[in-house]
Amino acid sequence: MLASLLGLTAVALGAIAAHALADPVASAAVERASTYQLIHAVVLWLATLCTGWAARCARWALLAGMLLFCGAIYAKYLLFFGQAVAVAPTGGTLLMIGWLLLAISQLRDQN
Repeated sequence: MLASLLGLTAVALGAIAAHALADPVASAAVERASTYQLIHAVVLWLATLCTGWAARCARWALLAGMLLFCGAIYAKYLLFFGQAVAVAPTGGTLLMIGWLLLAISQLRDQN
């Protein structure tokens, strides 16, 4: 359910970026964040099919990464909270860790 809601909000925020933001820099940033969120919402949903500790950790890393990375961009451009972008690199790192943990999960399942 959470992954579906993240997908829903990604599409809504992408629409806001395309139609409601006059600043082209803000529009591009929010659109990029919504794209990242949409992709990772699908990955999060598919990751529910994976089992084991690595898959569980991957889901948490992906969720936290989306919240920090995408959330920081939304906060900067939609809520005008510029300092929020300080956590974006942590979010991006968590997204990469999530992907790595999914790979580990699949490797463990193959053995």
